[in-house]
Amino acid sequence: MSTIVFLLEEESAQELLQVIVPQMVRPEVTVRYITFEGKQDLEQEIVRKLRLWRTPHTSFIILRDQDAGNCKEVKQCLLDLVHKSGKMKNSLVRIACHELESFYLGDLEAVARGLNLPNLGKLQKKALYRSPDDIANASEQLKKITNKKYRKISGSRAIARFMK
Repeated sequence: MSTIVFLLEEESAQELLQVIVPQMVRPEVTVRYITFEGKQDLEQEIVRKLRLWRTPHTSFIILRDQDAGNCKEVKQCLLDLVHKSGKMKNSLVRIACHELESFYLGDLEAVARGLNLPNLGKLQKKALYRSPDDIANASEQLKKITNKKYRKISGSRAIARFMK
């Protein structure tokens, strides 16, 4: 039996992944989520969490928002921490450019369905939303186009089940 452990910057990422991951992994794979209180907490705890993990056949996926940082530097910092833990061989680091909400801006039909905003999906045709990774303030943009109906945790929970 194998285990995948997600180390996540915030609870909203867990809400998204709890819906999406079961669709992508075999039922016999155990999936665990460890959430932190932001990126500093995540970075401070990575080495300790990975070193202390004793369950055999475990793979780790670390997910963090890029925010205003340089994507390559952020990823390298996390890779250095994973290397320090001794778990490099079975770990994967991924950076959400710029933030988790960028995923939602890339699938506005899911946002429309999840938040019950029927006309929102039509915005996907606008140039701004065709390249959501280029939107530096994705969470603010999402709040704006949903008239503040989007909230990090409840929004992630509502939108995730409709994402493609």
